[in-house]
Amino acid sequence: MSSLTPQQARTARDVAHGVTNKEIAAELSISVRTVEYHLRTVFVQLDVRSRTVLAHLLANVDDDHDRGWDLPEPG
Repeated sequence: MSSLTPQQARTARDVAHGVTNKEIAAELSISVRTVEYHLRTVFVQLDVRSRTVLAHLLANVDDDHDRGWDLPEPG
């Protein structure tokens, strides 16, 4: 599986923490549409279908690095 880009990883983490697409767009100085694109890509790469599942999945990433997702650390 290919790794997520830093913006995709940031988008995934923000979504998992309940941040809206509009808030993420403002934070990253990108359009809401770009956030939606990143989120769709994250969903496909991590094989999830909802923000809730993504949040549960990422809650366990720090405890399980052997899944091969290669998420960049926040910074």
